[in-house]
Amino acid sequence: MNRKQKKTLYRIVAAAALLVGAALAGPYVPGPRILVFLIPYFTIGWDILWKALRNIKNGQVFDENFLMAIATVGALVIGEYPEAVFVMLFYQVGELFQAVAVGRSRRSIAALMDIRPDYANVERNGEVEKVDPEEVAVGEIILIRPGERVPIDAVVLEGSSTLNTAALTGESLPRDVGPGENVISGCVNLSGLLRVQTVKEFGESTVAKILELVENSSTKKAKTEQFITRFARWYTPAVVVGAVLLAVLPPLLIDGNWTGWFRQALIFLVISCPCALVISVPLTFFGGIGGCSRAGILVKGSNYLEALARTETVVFDKTGTLTQGVFKVTAIHPEGGTEEGLLELAALAESYSSHPIARSLREAYGREIEESRVGKVEEIAGRGVEADVDGQRVYVGNDKLMEDCGVVWHPCRQVGTGVHVAVKGEYLGHIIISDEVKPDAGEAIAALRAAGVRRTVMLTGDAQPVGQAVGEELGLDQVYAQLLPADKVERVEELLKEKEAGGTLAFVGDGINDAPVLSRADVGVAMGALGSDAAIEAADVVLMDDKPSKLAQAIAMARRTLRIANQNIVFALGVKGIFLVLGLLGKASMWGATFADVGVSVIAILNATRALKEG
Repeated sequence: MNRKQKKTLYRIVAAAALLVGAALAGPYVPGPRILVFLIPYFTIGWDILWKALRNIKNGQVFDENFLMAIATVGALVIGEYPEAVFVMLFYQVGELFQAVAVGRSRRSIAALMDIRPDYANVERNGEVEKVDPEEVAVGEIILIRPGERVPIDAVVLEGSSTLNTAALTGESLPRDVGPGENVISGCVNLSGLLRVQTVKEFGESTVAKILELVENSSTKKAKTEQFITRFARWYTPAVVVGAVLLAVLPPLLIDGNWTGWFRQALIFLVISCPCALVISVPLTFFGGIGGCSRAGILVKGSNYLEALARTETVVFDKTGTLTQGVFKVTAIHPEGGTEEGLLELAALAESYSSHPIARSLREAYGREIEESRVGKVEEIAGRGVEADVDGQRVYVGNDKLMEDCGVVWHPCRQVGTGVHVAVKGEYLGHIIISDEVKPDAGEAIAALRAAGVRRTVMLTGDAQPVGQAVGEELGLDQVYAQLLPADKVERVEELLKEKEAGGTLAFVGDGINDAPVLSRADVGVAMGALGSDAAIEAADVVLMDDKPSKLAQAIAMARRTLRIANQNIVFALGVKGIFLVLGLLGKASMWGATFADVGVSVIAILNATRALKEG
C-alpha cells in the first residue's frame, strides 16, 4: 500500500472502532443520539461528501459519490444512524480494494517502465560525463558498464558483452553483442564494457516509443468498456428518478407510510450504485494489458485486446515471421559462364539494397564491393533491381522482372527463392537462396488451431513452390505466393469479407515492409519487433521477441481478459437486478443493500486482478 492507501485504512479502522463505541454508548450519552454517530460518519465519509458537492458544482451530479451521499444523509435523517455509518464505512472498504488493485496493475506496468534508463555515460572533451539520456545527441559516444542499462539505441564500436533483453521481450535468454552490432535501449549490460555510438535521440529510441505506447494504451477503450461508460451515463440518473418515484408513489397510492418508503428509496439508491461495473471492467482490461506487457506483448489499447480475443483467422507474412529471414545462397546455376562471375555480377548490382536477399548475395560473394564499378541503381518494388555494372545494364530479380524486361528464363527444380540475372536482354542464369523455418513456427500453428482459430493463411512474394513447401511443412490451411505488397492488401481484403460476423482477422508481419497490410487487418501484429520502429508504429499488437508461438499466448491472455470482464458484468448486473427488484418490493434491508454494492464491488475487483497473470 502507498501512503494515501494506508491513511484510508487507518480511517476505516478508526471509524469502525468509533461506530462500535457509538453503538454501545449511544443509549447512555445525553443529548441527541445522532451526535454520537456523526463522529464516525464524518471520520470515514467527509471526503465522499466533499467530492459529491464539488462534482455537483462542476455539473457532474450523477455519480457514485452523489448516490452514497444522498443515501447515507437520508438514513441519518430518518434515524438509521448505525446503518448510515456502516454503508459509508463499507463503501470506503470497496474504494480501498479498488485503489490497491489498480496500484497492483500499475506496478505491473511500472515493472516495464523500469526499462527507462536514468543516465548515460557520455564521452565529451576527453572525459566521461553522467547526463540525462534526453541530453545526448545522435552520434555521441557513450560507455555502458556491466550492470547498467542501455540508455539509447546505438551501434557497438568497441567491446563485447551479453545483454539481458527480458524487460523488452519477456524472455530470459541473453543476447551476445560485439563491434558493429546494434544495441537497443532498455536492455541491461551483463558482462563486458561497451563503447557505443548513438544512432537516435532518446525520444526516438526503442525504449521511449515502448513507454509512450504503454502509457497511452488506456485511451483506446474496448467496446465492452465503452458500453459500461454509456450504461453508467444513463443508468445512474434513471435509478435516482426510480428512487424518487419509490419514495413518493407508494405512500400516495398505497399506504401513506412516507417514512418507510423513503427508507426503501434510500436502500434502493445504495443497491443501485454502479461501482462494481464502473471499477472492475476497466480494471480488468488495464490488468490484461499489464500482464501482456510483462510477457513481452505490447497491446496499444483495450480495443485491440478485445479484437485479439475474437480472432478466427490469422494471416502470416512468411519472411521474418514464420521463417528466420536469414537467407543463404544454396545453389548457383550459370548459363554458359562461371558461378563466380554470376555471383559477382549479382552482388555488385545489389550492393546498395538493404533487402535480406541482397545481403545474402553480398555475404556469399565475400569480397569488398568496388563501388566505382557500380553506376545508376534502381530498385523495383516486388521485382528486384536494375543497375549499371561495368557500363552494362544488369537486371537482378524474380520471374516478373525478367518478364518485364522481355528476357526468356527457365525455372529451377530446386526449392528456394530464385534470383535471375540478365544483361542486355541475355539470360545469364540464376541463383537459389533459401530461408529456414523458425523452430517454433509449427508449434505456433498447432497452438492457434488448438485455441480455436479456424483458418491460418500465409502470404509471400516468393515463388509458389517455395511458399507451398513452407505451408506444407507447417500445416497451414492456405498459401498465396508471388504477391506484391499491393497484392497482399487485396488478398487480406478478400479474407476480411469471408470471415464470420463478430470474428476478427489478425495479420502477423515483421512490421518493416508490411505496414499497409498491418493497418488494414482488424488486428495488426508485429513479430520480432525488438528495435523495429516501423513495427511499433504500424502494428496494434507488438510481440517483442522473435517467436511466432507468442501469438497463441497473446490470444489466450486476451480471451481470458474478455472472459473476466464478461463475468464481472453478468455477476454485477445479476446481483444488482435481484436486489433492485427486492428494493422496489420493499423487501431489501440496508445490510443487503450494502452487500449488493460494496460486496459485489470487492468480489468483482478481486476477479479483475486475475487478468494480471501472464499465463
